[in-house]
Amino acid sequence: MVGPVRPQFVLFGSSIVQFSYGNQGWGAALANIYARKADIVLRGYGGWNSSNALQILHQVFPKDASVQPSLVIVYFGGNDSMLPPSGAPSAHVPLDEFKDNMRRIARHLKSLSEKTRVIFLGVPPVNEDMIREFL
Repeated sequence: MVGPVRPQFVLFGSSIVQFSYGNQGWGAALANIYARKADIVLRGYGGWNSSNALQILHQVFPKDASVQPSLVIVYFGGNDSMLPPSGAPSAHVPLDEFKDNMRRIARHLKSLSEKTRVIFLGVPPVNEDMIREFL
């Protein structure tokens, strides 16, 4: 006997999402709390920024999918905000472009279903001295 389709929660973002299941992270905590109540889908891409996210948004969240997510938790911004060391490649995205990217992501996610809810996680504070120590 097949029961009703469980709600789907999608975690979409960069490494903060990709590694959210490690060491009892926040993704693992959600999966534990919602065990047998919701399906937790991990779509985390380490090193990615909001521009990368736009390139795959329609594949990860197709409008014609038979099941649309009940909840999408989005985290991008950490890589977008990192200024590159001089001459080095970077995932940096200028602030105005980042804001536009996030608006586009929000519009697409909200267009999936009236029932889809979206949570955007903010970027945590940065300790620039610690980052320089590791560069």
